[in-house]
Amino acid sequence: MAIHPIEFRYGTPEMRAVWGEERRFAAIVAAEVALARAEADVGMIPAEAADAIALGAARASLDRAKAIEDEIHHDMMAIVKAIAEECGDAGRYVHFGATSNDMLDTATGIQLKAALALLEEKLRRLLGVLLRRAQETKALVAAGRTHGQIGVPTTYGLRFAIWAAEVGRHLDRLAELRPRVEVGQLTGAVGTQAALGPNAPEIQARMMTLLGLAPVEVSNQVIQRDRYAEYFFFLANVATSLDKMAIEVRSLQRTEIAEVEEAFGAKQVGSSTMPHKRNPIRSEQVSGLARIVRASVEPALQNNTLWDERDLTNSSCERVLFPEASVLCDHILRLMTVVLDGLVLHEDRIRANLHILQDVNMAESVMIALTRRGMDRQEAHEIVRVASMEARAAERPLADVLAARPTVTALVATSELEGLLDPEHYTGTAQAQVERLVERLGPRAL
Repeated sequence: MAIHPIEFRYGTPEMRAVWGEERRFAAIVAAEVALARAEADVGMIPAEAADAIALGAARASLDRAKAIEDEIHHDMMAIVKAIAEECGDAGRYVHFGATSNDMLDTATGIQLKAALALLEEKLRRLLGVLLRRAQETKALVAAGRTHGQIGVPTTYGLRFAIWAAEVGRHLDRLAELRPRVEVGQLTGAVGTQAALGPNAPEIQARMMTLLGLAPVEVSNQVIQRDRYAEYFFFLANVATSLDKMAIEVRSLQRTEIAEVEEAFGAKQVGSSTMPHKRNPIRSEQVSGLARIVRASVEPALQNNTLWDERDLTNSSCERVLFPEASVLCDHILRLMTVVLDGLVLHEDRIRANLHILQDVNMAESVMIALTRRGMDRQEAHEIVRVASMEARAAERPLADVLAARPTVTALVATSELEGLLDPEHYTGTAQAQVERLVERLGPRAL
């Protein structure tokens, strides 16, 4: 019976597979085979024993390991026994010189490598969608907002480009993160490698090369959890960016604003009681699940504060943290990509909101023009501020109020005010910024 929603409601099949018990078992088995190969390479065990272990490991099963664990109550030793019994005389060399976390943490490194590959692919897809939307809307002028209030104009293209640049930074972080988390270890009981002899560093290096991982430089019985904490920081950072995008979609989809809208299917139901509703449920799901991903950071940090050479407090915690945070982050990354790819923009509402204040929001443009023509900047600010407050109170166009002020018309002709108060002419370098970003990040997108 499924209990956790990532078993039946959230998550992509590919990321769930990475953290499923079958893949975990396969990663541990791969680590044991690589250990035997590396030890054979340096003459620590016979080459034919490594061959036999590789063949036997292919026959070992998760079900058999579980049955053994039910008897001995040790998950790692159960896997060792399940492999060894398939290897004949060579079974005595399985797990030779290693301790449990050499295999367990190395298996985690294998899983993290697979998880980061999936996250990278999805980040590149999201980047591609954002760059396309930025290019499509680079000249679509909209009301900018600060403090929830309408300000000077921006463009939808710049909004999408800002998000794209953030995703680009996440791809940078992912690349920087990889060498620190895609690692394995073979350091023995307390990290001294005493059971492996003088060739231990070479054995560890060979083993990790076979697995496509980097070896730790130093360790105790476990890989130090600052590495894993950084992975969870990364997931939380990505989730927070997605949350930010989702909040903006939800805000702009408010009935009173109605500039954007999540794609809504012909048979989709918005409410069980209000038939007219078209709710931004995907964006809301992104925001809700981002909270869970962020919540993984604190326990991940605490997992680094183990006693002495290690204790077991991290183990049970990580069995929950890794699959849950990874699956949910991957899920909302895919979901937000779908939302933004299909996002509907209502240009009539965008235009209406842009002019809803009768261009009082363009006051800065007049202030700048007055200053450029010789007026003290602070004086210009005060004149335009007072005129703006009057225009808003009287619900009059700002151009009419300004035209009645000689201090303004002495420097700016009445005929110029219309142009200065036209939002289409006050977007600065927004379009050029979008074009530069698309050119720079385009090669990284899918």
